[in-house]
Amino acid sequence: MQYTQVAAAQIIQRVLADGRNLNQVLDESLRGKSDWTPQQRAMLQDLSYGTLRFLGPLQTVLRALLHKPLADERVRYLLLVALYQLQYSKAAEHAIVNHAVLAAQILNPRVGGLVNAILRNFLRGRDELLAQATQDVEGKYSHPRWWVESLRAQHGDQAEAVLLAGNGHPPMTLRVNQRCISTGEYLARLVDAGLGAQQIGPTALLLDKPVTVDKLPGFFDGLVSVQDAGAQLAARLLDVRDGMRVLDACAAPGGKTAHILEVAQIAMLALDKDDKRLQRVEQNLQRLKLEAQLRVGDASMPVMWWDGKSFDRILADVPCSASGVVRRHPDIKWLRRPTDIASFGVQQREILRALWPLLACGGKLLYATCSVFQQENEQVIADFLQQQPDAQRLPLSEGGIGQLLPNEQHDGFFYALLHKAS
Repeated sequence: MQYTQVAAAQIIQRVLADGRNLNQVLDESLRGKSDWTPQQRAMLQDLSYGTLRFLGPLQTVLRALLHKPLADERVRYLLLVALYQLQYSKAAEHAIVNHAVLAAQILNPRVGGLVNAILRNFLRGRDELLAQATQDVEGKYSHPRWWVESLRAQHGDQAEAVLLAGNGHPPMTLRVNQRCISTGEYLARLVDAGLGAQQIGPTALLLDKPVTVDKLPGFFDGLVSVQDAGAQLAARLLDVRDGMRVLDACAAPGGKTAHILEVAQIAMLALDKDDKRLQRVEQNLQRLKLEAQLRVGDASMPVMWWDGKSFDRILADVPCSASGVVRRHPDIKWLRRPTDIASFGVQQREILRALWPLLACGGKLLYATCSVFQQENEQVIADFLQQQPDAQRLPLSEGGIGQLLPNEQHDGFFYALLHKAS
């Protein structure tokens, strides 16, 4: 266990101190551990994600336990990992402490006693320490203070539910490929395979428990994909029909691209400025036996890739803070800064302005983010409508939903459907 604790502490340090992406750092770490068992690899992932998910209370508690700053920052990250295990894992407490002491000695032979004392002091005063932690905003909600204040100002009484959802484990939802099988028929296949699920949308099945894709019947035959229920709204809201010319302007990794192609027989251009990410779109389409034209290009600079032919529909799933999916990427909430939100807003406005001339008269553009911040959503659309006289915002077909807040069934998304006057 101590080697897993050390590896997790190193990952947390690289994320928080160096501003690195958790998924990338974790992948790099695991590539260097080919001899590790599946159990060790799963534990490393849990320790990394879990420590960042609950970093707020863990840091608050650790500050209360320390009488002075640690000379070796590596030890602080190790203590955060061990505190996460003691509070949130099912491992035996004595084993966690003993292995953490051994792990500390790997990092610094002189700090084993200090680590032992801090962790045992936590166990003795756990209830009081955790109660004290809730008096601090970051300790209570495990989100940065500015994030909490922004959500309170923008979403009022709903803010707390959004914050709590952001600290939960994400649901695993499937999108059934209607070209191959009906949602009801695939649900029956899941039941036959011993997998519990419930239907929560026309094509959406929410699994009772997450599983690896190799456990899903017909996954590699293209019967089903993994896609959040909130993300599945995009294809329906875009209102595509056979024969249309459609642009997915920020396509990677391709979930929405594929869903749109499953809905209608269309001519699809899937665009993304990242060549490696565009390869994931291609892989998804190949598995589902779908076809689209793929092109590397920046959505804000159509002059570099557009052929001059108008599109009947455009999906602008623009880069954003990803504040609606932090339970899937817990590093995001600690790496983002308030100034980042404004920067995304600038980028989103540029993309909208650049794509609008590509839309045919009478066509529709669906603006989408996975953000819960108004600066990236309602404010962007309001500004665009003021500047673009031929743009009209249409009501959404899915019950008028614009801002979708994260809950037990879906992540956080925002949608706005724009119509171009004839």
